[in-house]
Amino acid sequence: MIEALKDNTLVEKVGGRFKLCTLIQRRLEQLIDGDRPLIDRQNRSDLEVVVEEIKQDLITLEFVGEGEQKEQSEALL
Repeated sequence: MIEALKDNTLVEKVGGRFKLCTLIQRRLEQLIDGDRPLIDRQNRSDLEVVVEEIKQDLITLEFVGEGEQKEQSEALL
């Protein structure tokens, strides 16, 4: 198991367990879809890469308001 997930350091860093799970899930999806890791992989799994990116404050979870989200999705079309 990944040592960083055994204590509450990452939970506190991102603001809660739900936010941490959401951040990990979204970043894992990005890596699976072909995005490049923000750190050197060094034979680490995708999950280990994501945890290290969070530890180094390279990724965060940002919630947008409903109106902002609509504007962003319209801009993608």
